Amino acid sequence: MTSESGGGTAGAAREHGYDGIAEGYSAENETSLMNAYYERPAMLTLAGEVSGRRILDAGCGSGPLFAALRERGAVVTGVDASAGMVGLARRRLGVEADLRVTDLADPLLFPDGEFVVVASLVLHYLQDWGPALTELRRVLRPGGRLFVSVEHPFVITLMQREAGEEPRYFQTRSRTEEWTLGGQSTPLTFWDRPLHAMTDAFTGAGFRITGISEPPAAPEAPDLFPDEFQKFEGTRFLGFLFFELQAN
Repeated sequence: MTSESGGGTAGAAREHGYDGIAEGYSAENETSLMNAYYERPAMLTLAGEVSGRRILDAGCGSGPLFAALRERGAVVTGVDASAGMVGLARRRLGVEADLRVTDLADPLLFPDGEFVVVASLVLHYLQDWGPALTELRRVLRPGGRLFVSVEHPFVITLMQREAGEEPRYFQTRSRTEEWTLGGQSTPLTFWDRPLHAMTDAFTGAGFRITGISEPPAAPEAPDLFPDEFQKFEGTRFLGFLFFELQAN
């Protein structure tokens, strides 16, 4: 299973691929198995008690995770490279919400030591994780954590095999897909990398990896998506990979 509707976006803020499919993407994200009943609940569980904490939602998309964190009492700031997505987030969250069109590949305009950070399905849009992770580490509050979800590298390998391609698990390489949502189409580029390249990027940016998880779906998911769960044993499947990180 793949991130056919991810949580975040990264790329050029002036003209972003997600701008053209923002409405359809956001609608899909609201109710899909992979987002609404798998990735988002898992990220909220990882984040734990957030009441009163300042959280940076890095790659906030149209704001569903921002909204859930805010409902739990967090003080949330959201950034995304897609102006279209940020516009939808502002419509959802209100004009008072702290939302900014910001490319994670660029320096973040925040002081040091401000946040706990969630980066939901966003890093796999970046060729080089180093600058983004360095900035996310800089804005972490002392003792704060960074929570990351990305496409599971084993899933990408399985997709390549099923498509008759030669699997290239150990390469970091780009993959472009044409996505059609809401009657609009756009090409989106992802950067696939093996697990060791991910962990090397985290440790190279000064993080200690305190958790790697492959969580189950939300308890209600099998009843809502019975056809999907006929393919699985229990409520676990290969989808995304989740990391909990602390600054060294």
